[in-house]
Amino acid sequence: MYTRKGDKGETSLFGNRRVPKDSPLVEAYGTIDELNSLLGVAVSDSKDPSIVRPLQEIQRILFVAGADASCDFGSRGRVPRIGADDIHSVEEMTDRLLSSLPTLRNFILPGGSRTGAQLQHARAVCRRAERRLVTASRTEQMNPELVPFFNRLSSLLFNLARQANRSAGKREKPWRGNATPS
Repeated sequence: MYTRKGDKGETSLFGNRRVPKDSPLVEAYGTIDELNSLLGVAVSDSKDPSIVRPLQEIQRILFVAGADASCDFGSRGRVPRIGADDIHSVEEMTDRLLSSLPTLRNFILPGGSRTGAQLQHARAVCRRAERRLVTASRTEQMNPELVPFFNRLSSLLFNLARQANRSAGKREKPWRGNATPS
């Protein structure tokens, strides 16, 4: 499908307001879409239900976040919004993971299993989405729950990566500054 409406470098937000395709708002919700796609890759590669189930739930919530970010916050339309319940849900998932993972005493290097590395990549994109939302919020009215949601989500993705590596029997490699890796 194509409409040709974007051929001049503009796109429509939810509610039909036209903006440049490189506007901070479009950058923000485009990064949310990129994150969701990365999680789809991790879901397709992983066979571990303890990783797949939460990722599929996160993907569902990310569609809400993308819709939320792609419209004026003050709009009266029926737009799904990220709320405190979504943040709480991500915090609960993180708390459950942390209760079963060893306590970190060092920074760790991204990598390990394929799924673990994919989730570390997704975590980095999640942080970028958070930064893009902060930038967009300087010029746009935005849901104030979006930035805290992505802040918590990056922690969840970090710990899901740790769990994926643990399930795959891959040890965490601590970062040791300038020391030569062993």
